[in-house]
Amino acid sequence: MAEPASAKVRVDKWLWAARFFKTRSLAKAAIEGGKINADGQRIKPSRELEVGMMLTIRQGWDDKTVEVLALSDKRRGAPEAQLLYRETEDSIVLREQRAAERKAGLGSFIVSDHRPNKKERRQIHRFQRNMNMDESS
Repeated sequence: MAEPASAKVRVDKWLWAARFFKTRSLAKAAIEGGKINADGQRIKPSRELEVGMMLTIRQGWDDKTVEVLALSDKRRGAPEAQLLYRETEDSIVLREQRAAERKAGLGSFIVSDHRPNKKERRQIHRFQRNMNMDESS
C-alpha cells in the first residue's frame, strides 16, 4: 500500500490517492486556488510530500488538518486510503462544531440585493483578514 520512506510523491498525487479529490486535476486546482496548505504555507502541486507533514485542506465548508502518515501515488480503496493520514483531534472537534452551527442556522449568511461596490469590497476583505488573524492566534 504505502511506499518506502525514501519515495517521493507529489502533493496533488497524494491528495488524489488519499481520496480527498476525485481527480488529480481537481486536486491541482484546489492547490492552485490556495485551498491546501502544508505546514502553514501555500504550496505548488509539484511539491513533494514527506511523512509527518501537516496539511490543511479546505473542502466546501470544512477545514481539515491532517498529518501525513504514509506516502502513496496509487489510488486504492477508502479503507487503505485512510491509512495514509490522520486528522488531528482539534480539526475533528472544530469541524463537528461548525457543522452543528450550520445545522442550527447560526452560520446563515445575509443575502444582498446588489454586488458590493469598491468600499464594501474593501470592508469585506478587511473583515476576512481580521477573522483569519483571530483564528491563527
